Amino acid sequence: MAKDKIIIKGAKEHNLQNIDVEIPRDKLVVITGLSGSGKSSLAFDTIYAEGQRRYVESLSAYARQFLGQMEKPKVEYIEGLSPSISIDQKTTSKNPRSTVGTVTEIHDYLRLLYARIGTPHCPSCGQEITSQTVQEIVDQVMELPERTKFQILAPIVRGRKGEYKELLARIQREGFVRVRVDGEIRDIAEEIELDKNKKHSIEVVVDRLIMKADLEARLAESLERALELAEGLVVIDVIDGEEQLFSENFACPDCGISLEELSPRMFSFNSPYGACDTCDGLGNKREFDPDLILDYDKSLNGGAIIPWQGSSSTYYPQIINALAHKYDVDPDAPLKEVDSKFINILLYGDTGYVEFEYTNRRGRTRTHETEFEGLIGLFHRRARESKSESARKRLENYMSIRPCPDCGGNRLRPESLAVTVSDKSIAEISNLSIEDAYNFFTDLELVGSKKVIATEILKEIRARLSFLFNVGLGYLNLSRNSGTLSGGEAQRIRLATQIGSSLVGVIYILDEPSIGLHQRDNERLINTLEHLRDVGNTVIVVEHDEDTIRTADHILDIGPKAGRHGGKVVAAGTAKEIMEVEESITGQYLSGKKKIEVPVERLKPNGKYLEVKGAKEHNLKDIDIKIPLGTFTCVTGVSGSGKSTLVNKILNRKLMQEFYKSKLRPGKHDEILGIDQVDKVINIDQSPIGRTPRSNPATYTKVFDYIRDVFTKVPLSQERGYKKGRFSFNVKGGRCEACKGDGIIKIEMHFLADVYVPCEVCKGERYNRETLDIKYKGKTIADVLDMTVEEALEFFENIPTIKRRLQTLYDVGLSYIRLGQPSTTLSGGEAQRIKLATELSKMNTGNTIYILDEPTTGLHFEDVNKLLQVLQRLKEGGNTILVIEHNLDVIKSADYIIDLGPEGGVNGGEVIATGSPEEVAEVEGSYTGQFLKKIL
Repeated sequence: MAKDKIIIKGAKEHNLQNIDVEIPRDKLVVITGLSGSGKSSLAFDTIYAEGQRRYVESLSAYARQFLGQMEKPKVEYIEGLSPSISIDQKTTSKNPRSTVGTVTEIHDYLRLLYARIGTPHCPSCGQEITSQTVQEIVDQVMELPERTKFQILAPIVRGRKGEYKELLARIQREGFVRVRVDGEIRDIAEEIELDKNKKHSIEVVVDRLIMKADLEARLAESLERALELAEGLVVIDVIDGEEQLFSENFACPDCGISLEELSPRMFSFNSPYGACDTCDGLGNKREFDPDLILDYDKSLNGGAIIPWQGSSSTYYPQIINALAHKYDVDPDAPLKEVDSKFINILLYGDTGYVEFEYTNRRGRTRTHETEFEGLIGLFHRRARESKSESARKRLENYMSIRPCPDCGGNRLRPESLAVTVSDKSIAEISNLSIEDAYNFFTDLELVGSKKVIATEILKEIRARLSFLFNVGLGYLNLSRNSGTLSGGEAQRIRLATQIGSSLVGVIYILDEPSIGLHQRDNERLINTLEHLRDVGNTVIVVEHDEDTIRTADHILDIGPKAGRHGGKVVAAGTAKEIMEVEESITGQYLSGKKKIEVPVERLKPNGKYLEVKGAKEHNLKDIDIKIPLGTFTCVTGVSGSGKSTLVNKILNRKLMQEFYKSKLRPGKHDEILGIDQVDKVINIDQSPIGRTPRSNPATYTKVFDYIRDVFTKVPLSQERGYKKGRFSFNVKGGRCEACKGDGIIKIEMHFLADVYVPCEVCKGERYNRETLDIKYKGKTIADVLDMTVEEALEFFENIPTIKRRLQTLYDVGLSYIRLGQPSTTLSGGEAQRIKLATELSKMNTGNTIYILDEPTTGLHFEDVNKLLQVLQRLKEGGNTILVIEHNLDVIKSADYIIDLGPEGGVNGGEVIATGSPEEVAEVEGSYTGQFLKKIL
């Protein structure tokens, strides 16, 4: 058996054309080729699936019964296979409890560190809390200089009201002579009168001593007596010097708040021992949002209270009018002109009573008096008490997710947040960027036992932070919710976690790890991949990035084209060898024979702009941005510089609110000018086109409606009276009822991912026998759903409505996807291009703004070329294209660039350069400009 290579014979999975492949082991291997050429089929569905299956087969029969039977990929045989680990883009947890810190296990090490060497403080007054034994207190007191006079006091009353006659009498009976009352030494035999309405402090003088060498035994005895009297507290008062308070308990000597012994669970927001009680460790709560409740452009009488618009009830509006009258506010004035104090009363309630007249349904008018709880209190009560699910759902429209008022978004209870290491709480460390956290732990100097205890823990924390920094994620915070990460970021986090596990002899299979990474950080990622290889692993990367392809030890170019025209090995070898193969499109782009040309002329801004003023969400530094309308504008910058915050969180959300009454709150900014020059916004992101296997490209693009029309016109269909619904797999009638039209049955695996198996009755065809009797040009509706876009385009070439929609899918490089392919199997880039094709097939107004977030994800050079032609088509219609992108071919093709930076995270969020690609290339401080200069 070959020890130095993986040999694959007869691979036929999906569109692979019975190919034989040899892959060298312990090398960095890149599999490239056009989108849909069969790269993923070879890497994930053949090599990884077989590696996984063999591993499962090596387990005991008992373990296998929980994992189910894994299907063997369509391949004759594979040899030289090791256990394989797949790192793809789809497997990040969307659980709101999952953070970068928990995914990478850094948070677990931090919990251990804080539990073992943390310094607890009182959550109320901030004083350091320590517990000391009598012996430890004796040792500290014995350090006083020789001949120092001091007294030992037992603080029995600390800042409490009362006369304490009985207590003083008891102390006298116990044989004590002196007490210190409110700082003054008094003889206990004298009459001590205390004002019962004032707070007092009483300390019993247990002993008065002068420091000398043989004092230890007496000192220990006196301390024990004092600690017993004052329930674990003792004061050492140095005459003419300072006094010191010692505690035998793990409690704050001033506030009396006692803490449990520090343990790792105290620092976990997923444990009831550590989680904030208000938000249960989520860091945020759904609260009624004043901005969603009030329309500040309207008056109280003109519908300013949004939830009451269109309501016929007069009870609460009359209270509001009486409230306005009480505070001398004009109910016909727009709210934006009303004093903010009144707005506060309107939202959060009035302390006094409001008198108002109320006319009931019978027409009787009476004067009422009521306390007004405020709109937010009122809606909270309504939501809590309502028995109607629809009423509660309606009220939820006026809520937004806001940071928890008690923990401020830090997820932990006050006692846990009051523990520090080097004056920082665990939340402060988690809120640092990975780069800053790495610097903090590198510079952290501990002494004594703390140093010994923390050595191993710190080693793990530093190593993991260093791996994350090396894959270009230095700008992320450990507290960042993992559901908010992009596909590339999530994949690189899992890559860093794998490096931390230090496995050897494994096949790592990665799916485009360079997504979302600026050219500047590419080198660091490639170094990481090379490190994985150098320690003795085989690294197989499905990738389109030119730098990664050129660095690879071995390249497999799959193609030559997509779908049925792909699935062959066009070229294999080093970058140099691939460039010499004429048929290899990748080779032609690498050698420069083919390239994406720089546009001959660029559209100059026409004086119309969308202006974002004062953007300050996340790391944006109060910046102003002008986006020229009617042009192709690219927003660039290193990862984490603030591109997505600016475009998606501020601009897109504001436009969605403006045009479609979206409830998502835009990020912090002052205003956006020029919205009146746009008539709609279309956001084409990488979120799935559907969450279930039921949704597919045919249903999403609406082409399936027209296909069903065609099937109703077939003579047999008309004879049987079949209507359009007969050919839908979403309603009863024509679908297979065993699988309810899914074609597959979902088997819940409980603690594993759900498994889908083809339906036994319809064999995956979704329809019942009668529906499948209907054929158009010899094909059933199930056959049509199984066609690729390219096949369907030929099949329906004479039906313009269907052809137009399929043509746009073909134009954006999706000729290979099947019409009925479940949306759950599509990549983010494919989903994005389906959305783009759907928009292309609609009639556009010419005043639309299209927002795209990294549309080149998953695209080969040739596909990027096609995509650019499509975007230019949209621009020629007078529309505005706004793209967030790292791909230099797209950036150089833009009319206008907005470059943010200079770095990621706290060091980003500024405008570094704006203008045409040529102008940006001349800006020295711009990383994007430096790379543009080379290719222009």
